[in-house]
Amino acid sequence: MSNTATLIDNLKAEFQLEGNSALKSIKQTAWNTFETLGFPTVKNEEFKYTNFIPATKSNFTLQAKNSISLADFNSIELVKEEANVLVFVNGIFNTKLSNIISSKEEVYIATLAEALTDSKEEALITQHFAQYSNNISDAFTALSTALAKDGVYIHVAPNKVVSKPIVLYFIADTYTEEVFSQPRNLFIFDKNSQATIVESFTSFGNKVSFNNIVTEITVAKDAIIDYYKIQNENEKAYHVGTTQVNQKGNSVFNAVTVTLNGAIVRNNLNVVLDEEHVEANLFGLFLPSGNTHVDNHTIVDHAKPHCNSNELYKGVLDGKSTGVFNGKIFVRKDAQKTNAFQSNKSILLSDEATINTKPQLEIFADDVKCSHGATSGQLDAESLFYLRSRGLSEKSAKAMLVYAFASDVLSNIKIESLKLNLEHKIAEKLAVN
Repeated sequence: MSNTATLIDNLKAEFQLEGNSALKSIKQTAWNTFETLGFPTVKNEEFKYTNFIPATKSNFTLQAKNSISLADFNSIELVKEEANVLVFVNGIFNTKLSNIISSKEEVYIATLAEALTDSKEEALITQHFAQYSNNISDAFTALSTALAKDGVYIHVAPNKVVSKPIVLYFIADTYTEEVFSQPRNLFIFDKNSQATIVESFTSFGNKVSFNNIVTEITVAKDAIIDYYKIQNENEKAYHVGTTQVNQKGNSVFNAVTVTLNGAIVRNNLNVVLDEEHVEANLFGLFLPSGNTHVDNHTIVDHAKPHCNSNELYKGVLDGKSTGVFNGKIFVRKDAQKTNAFQSNKSILLSDEATINTKPQLEIFADDVKCSHGATSGQLDAESLFYLRSRGLSEKSAKAMLVYAFASDVLSNIKIESLKLNLEHKIAEKLAVN
């Protein structure tokens, strides 16, 4: 295939109305929306700095082969502690590389396709699927909804604590083909439940990959969820990831998003604080180099009063890389006693690196505490001089300062092996650059 129209034709050929009548209706509406919108261009304000159109002209296959070995997987494994492991290669579940160790009494974990064959879980899927993500204005989310076939379904029952992390590995296998994949995830955390989720994205091979993933998360009253997204695909990987979260009363949602590599990466993280006394903490770290482009879009929607949100995103850009941060905080009319804080800080290691940042506040209530801000610049010259005067090379001094800059984000990762693994990867990246 040679152009966007051909890709859309092939996607249309994949479109099938499966599931019960409610899901069929949702999928049909989503497909109609995608056909109306088409892939977004830079004329779309939300994609002003991020152009995916060239990526859609690749010769993608939608039914890719799987040649990932155990050795390949071991080379990218992030969590060394005991964990529930689910591996998807080119969007398809790989049973050989996966291992679920928690009991079903503690947590229900299955592929989305498998869960739809369970009548009890199917009812929950019908209740929650595509109810939080916005299909109206986002073409990628609409496309995901229309073509949703496989992905991860997680359901934690009331008062259950999942003792082991749930780690999801999404691998693009481009050894022989250019791959377009669309995993679709739905996580339901019932009242007073607790769990830790990791989503990891990597790629193998030298051909182009395009990953369009949507994860919907509903967090019930008093639930506490830690969510980590680690994106480290290669320089021919295009990634659009949307995580949509809906929180109920007294719940806590902690998110850490780390982006290390890719061609063009778009991370959308949207959180709705939908009842009183909700807390949301969003942390992000992106370290593009070369020609990598990373675009972080966040929305924190304070819909109800007495809620707190805290957001910190940091970027370290090298080479000819570009970064985008667009963070929006909405405080609705009834959301009195809101505390909302947002900060974006970036360091440019190269004269050719670029950052576009746009923190936004829209406040419709009058009894609130809100702040936002953005800074960008180079490493502090005095600190660099001090470290070099103590015998460090320029590269080592810069690496130390960058690590200190990034530690505010990494310190929020509670899985020790994951944090150490990321620290090691960042150190390697800085040594190369």
